[in-house]
Amino acid sequence: MSTAVAPAAACAPTTAAPPLDAEAAQALARTLKAVADPARLRLLSIVAASTDGAVCVCDLTDPVGLSQPTVSHHLRVLVEAGLLAREKRGSWAYFSVVPGAVNALGALLGAAVGGRALPADSDSRRRTASPAPDGARA
Repeated sequence: MSTAVAPAAACAPTTAAPPLDAEAAQALARTLKAVADPARLRLLSIVAASTDGAVCVCDLTDPVGLSQPTVSHHLRVLVEAGLLAREKRGSWAYFSVVPGAVNALGALLGAAVGGRALPADSDSRRRTASPAPDGARA
C-alpha cells in the first residue's frame, strides 16, 4: 500500500487579511486585559448606560459592591486603556466613555481574527461536536 504525501505548499497557511504584528497584538492584549475583569466590564457598562454622559466615581461603588479605592483603581485601568475619559469637577472625578473607543475595540478584535465571526459563547463548539465515546462528557 502506498501513501501519498501532500506537498509542503498544501500546509502553508492562507489568510484573507494580514495577521496582527507583535506591536498591534501587544496593544490589543492590553486593552482586552482591561475589559477582561468582570468589575471593569460592569463599570464600563454602567458608564456607557448613563443618560448624563458622565458618572461620578461616588455613584459607582454601590452598583459594583466594591470600595471606592478599588473602583478608582479599576477606572484608572479603563482610562489608561483609552476606553474611559476622566474629568475632575471640584473634589470628584467624573468618567465618560471615549467616543468610538468601544466600537474601535470591536473592529480591532474583528480584524485580529480576520473578520471571521466568533462563536456566541464558549460552549457552542461542545454542543455541536459529536458525543464523546462511552457517554463521557467532552
